[in-house]
Amino acid sequence: MLNFEELKSFLDEKADQYNAPDFIENDPIQIPHRFSLKQDIEIAGFLAATISWGNRKSIIRSAEKMLDIMGNSPYDFVQNYSEKDLGSLQDKSIHRTFNGQDFAYFIKQFNRIYKENESLESWFIIKEPEINFLHAIERFRSNFLESEKHRSHKHVSSPYKNSSAKRIIMFLRWMIRKDKRGVDFGIWENIDQKYLSIPLDVHTGNISRKLGLVSRTQNDWKTVEELDVAIRKMDENDPAKYDFALFGLGVTKELL
Repeated sequence: MLNFEELKSFLDEKADQYNAPDFIENDPIQIPHRFSLKQDIEIAGFLAATISWGNRKSIIRSAEKMLDIMGNSPYDFVQNYSEKDLGSLQDKSIHRTFNGQDFAYFIKQFNRIYKENESLESWFIIKEPEINFLHAIERFRSNFLESEKHRSHKHVSSPYKNSSAKRIIMFLRWMIRKDKRGVDFGIWENIDQKYLSIPLDVHTGNISRKLGLVSRTQNDWKTVEELDVAIRKMDENDPAKYDFALFGLGVTKELL
């Protein structure tokens, strides 16, 4: 077991190692990196994050399938699709349980959002005295999904139901974190990155336990908050940078 200073030094080193442009090549974040328009980045990023479970190569292929359907212009497609366009999606396979019906539903919701808002950012604003995205994600979820029941609701996780909301937390890191490494976008100006958490999955959860950062055995929202406490002691202004360290250590199996 490392003491606090040794552990911080180790994780700082690993975060520095993996938070580099070559990280983009094999990660779903490469999908929004194909765009420069803010709304294209948001839509491509949210869709890529939404299907981010399983093999990363498979995730990237499935995200590329969605980009192809949208003519590689997500914002333009969301604004100008026809009912025929959406009808042709109904029987398509996209990625595992995320199918053409789900994709069509997301497109409709994006259309509604962007008629009222310039950016998705306004739906994730942190309010006083909130310390993380627990309530912001739920506000977004209720706005995005509305009240009508649809099969697509299962693809937007709820921390109120103790989900780690890994994919939304990852999307938020992409949009909010600001540094000069070129991996995260940092295009949202009105939300402080100090509120970000680590996207908790099998890799980051296992490494966090191995390093003594968390004691809970489940990868759920309560564990997200336990991990918040540990990583914010190391860097209260940019805690999510340690996602690079934990994820990198998990994928490379360096500690196993």
